Amino acid sequence: MSANIVFIGLGNMGLPMAQNLVKAGFAVSGHDLVKASVDKLVETGGKTEADSMAAVAKADVVITMLPASRHVESLYLGDAGVLASAKPGTLLIDCSTIAPEAARKVAAAAKARGFEMLDAPVSGGTNGATAGTLTFMVGGSTAAFEAAQPYLQKMGKAIYHAGESGSGQTVKVCNNMLLGILMIGTSEAIRLGIANGMDPKVLSEIMSKSSGRNWTLEVYNPCPGVMDTAPASKGYAGGFGVDLMLKDLGLAVENALATNCAIPLGSAARNLYDIHSMNGAGKLDFSSIFNMLGKAGKVG
Repeated sequence: MSANIVFIGLGNMGLPMAQNLVKAGFAVSGHDLVKASVDKLVETGGKTEADSMAAVAKADVVITMLPASRHVESLYLGDAGVLASAKPGTLLIDCSTIAPEAARKVAAAAKARGFEMLDAPVSGGTNGATAGTLTFMVGGSTAAFEAAQPYLQKMGKAIYHAGESGSGQTVKVCNNMLLGILMIGTSEAIRLGIANGMDPKVLSEIMSKSSGRNWTLEVYNPCPGVMDTAPASKGYAGGFGVDLMLKDLGLAVENALATNCAIPLGSAARNLYDIHSMNGAGKLDFSSIFNMLGKAGKVG
């Protein structure tokens, strides 16, 4: 495979995604403000250039994975940004999690310049990024969605076309709001069991086979020692950070205000994660909310 890909944003998610493209045989030029991340990509077969926009000018595909809406808008819309630098026909894929309205704004600017652009946020965490089993929620034209398949299929297992531009971000906002709510509810339930003398492993096993089963309980258990592969059993290191969950819940609240939609549980979850972050847990995995909800408990 000879497609020339520029991948901008080599964080906890972006780096393994880019590495999977390299493993698939694509020529990948990686760029990030953190040199160590770029070095890791180069060590595993990727490459880089001193001038990221010079690399973009030669690319067939540009993929971005950035922290927030403002970063995406700045990178794409700036006078020396991606839209100003890319050659005609370059496919643009933004995998960041940003506001749906920001995705639509950038996509409209891309379309005005003749580019096909997709908003393609992901779900599946760092383990999914490493394994190439991410879920992609994609917004954009059918033509762009089809053109992106050779690349998305090397990074993900489930790839869904959600609709027009902004639709992928809408699905991601809804999904992560529900994820934040479920993590809090799961943590509360396990804490209640512990307070009554239950073994959290036994409790989790039974609930995972009952009507309260959910992804956070079965795959990403927040109680230390219940699931060896979960961040909870690794000091809540790695995974999906509290501050990232807080950002996504903030996007949900902003979107709810813009669309006049009631999200009382989403708003409550956002407030709890805000308190957790202000207490110094911003860099820990979001499942560490388990600790905030049970300081007097027997675990954590």
